[in-house]
Amino acid sequence: MTLAHWIYALGTLAVVITMIFRRNVLIPCIISTFLIGLSFTGSLVEAVVVVFKANLAALSELGNIFLIIALMMAMLKSLSVTGADELLVSPLKKMMVSPFVSYVVLILSTYVISLFFWPTPAVPLIGALLVPAAVEAGLPPIVAAMALALAGQGMALSGDFIIQGAPGLSAKAAGVPVSMVTSDGAILSSITGITAIIIGYIMVRKDIELFRTKGIQRSAESNQPNPAIQIHSGEKKGQNYAALLVGLLVVSMAAVVFAMFRFNIRGGDASALLGGTAILIMTVATLLVEGAGGLDKIADHLTDGLVFAFKVMGQILPIAGFFFLGNPEAVVKILGEGAPGYLFDIGKIMASYIPAKGFLAAFGMLILGIITGLDGSGFSGLPMTGTLAGAIAAGNQSVASALAAIGQMGAIWSGGGTIIAWSSLVAVAGIVGVPVLDLVRKNFLPVIIGMAVSTIAAVLFLM
Repeated sequence: MTLAHWIYALGTLAVVITMIFRRNVLIPCIISTFLIGLSFTGSLVEAVVVVFKANLAALSELGNIFLIIALMMAMLKSLSVTGADELLVSPLKKMMVSPFVSYVVLILSTYVISLFFWPTPAVPLIGALLVPAAVEAGLPPIVAAMALALAGQGMALSGDFIIQGAPGLSAKAAGVPVSMVTSDGAILSSITGITAIIIGYIMVRKDIELFRTKGIQRSAESNQPNPAIQIHSGEKKGQNYAALLVGLLVVSMAAVVFAMFRFNIRGGDASALLGGTAILIMTVATLLVEGAGGLDKIADHLTDGLVFAFKVMGQILPIAGFFFLGNPEAVVKILGEGAPGYLFDIGKIMASYIPAKGFLAAFGMLILGIITGLDGSGFSGLPMTGTLAGAIAAGNQSVASALAAIGQMGAIWSGGGTIIAWSSLVAVAGIVGVPVLDLVRKNFLPVIIGMAVSTIAAVLFLM
C-alpha cells in the first residue's frame, strides 16, 4: 500500500467518526481528496486541481440524478398552483373508515406518491390532506406519523426504483449496472418496509385503543400549527384545469411504468423517460394555467426544481468525489491514467480476511450504512457503502450489488428519516404535530427488525 492508500483509509475513518458525532463530512472529504492528490501527483498545484476534478467527476456521474429530481419537483410545482395535487388524493379521504384502514391508506398513498416525487413533497401533501381524516377515524397522530415515515422516508426512498436516485448512487460507486442494485434494493426495501409496518402497527395497538376509548379531542390536534397547510393555502390559479391535469398525470405515469416493464427500460434510460415526461407535463400545465405568461413562468418552476435538487443533493458532490477515488473506473477521470482504485485495493486486502458472501460482510455493511446515515442525510453515505461493496466483492457483480443494496438500506432507513431525529423525520413530526423523539422511539424497534430481516434475506437469496 502507498501513502495515498493510507490517506484514503484514514480519510474514510475520519468520515465515519465525523458522522458518529453528527457533523457534516464535507471538510474531511475535501481535505482527504487534496492530500491524496498531493501524494499521487507530487504537485501542490495539481493537488488543488484534483479537488475540482473530483467534484466535476461526481457531477458528471450523478448529473442525471440531479436533473430527474429537479424535473419531478418542477412538474409538481406547476400542478400545485391549480389544486391538482389536492384533487389527486381527495378520493382517498372517503376510505378513512377505521384506524387500521386509515393506517393502510396513509402507507399506500405515501409510498406511491413518494416513488414518483420523493417523500419531501409527498409528506406535506399527505400530511395536510389525509392525516386529519385519519385522526378523525381514530388513528392517533403519532401512528399517522409512523405511517408517513415508514412508507415514505423508509420504504419508498430506500428502494427508489422509479427515480433511481439511491440505486444510481450505489451502483456508480460499486461499479455494477444500475438495474442490478435497483432490483436488489426494491426487494430489500419491500422486506424491510413490510416487516417494519406490520411490527409497528402491532406495537401501537394499545395506543390506538387508548386514543379511541378515551375520546381524545380531535380539535386539539387541529389547533396545532400544520406547516403543510401553508403549502396548499391561498387562491388557486387555473382550477378548471385541475381535473384535466390530474388525468394527464395519472395516464402519463401509468404509461411510463408500463413502458419500463414492457420494453425493459432501466437505469439512465428509465430516468430519461420519466424526466422527459415530467418536463412535458410541466409545459402543458404551465401553458394551460398561465397562457402567454407561461413562456416566462415555466422558468420559475424549473428554477425551483433545480434549487430543490441541489439543496437535497448538492453536498454529495465533494463526498462522492472523494469516494470515487476509491473506484478504479471513476478515479481515472480525477487523477488520470494509472491511478489505482484506493478503496478497491483496500477492499481486496479486507476480502482476504472477511468473506464477501456471508452474514459477517452483510451485517457489517448494514452497520456501516446505518453509521453513514447518522449525519441525517441518508444519501451522503451511499458513495462509501457502494464503493466498499464493490471492493469487497472483488469482481463478483451479484455480491457487489447485494452488499451495496444492504448498505443503501442502512443509510437511508436511518439518515433518510425514520430513526434519526435530526433528519427529515423532523418534517414529518412537525407536519403531523407530534414530538420527533417520540416518533423516533416508535419507529426504532420495527425499523431495526425490518433491516435485520432483509439483510438475512439478502444473504440467503441474493448473494
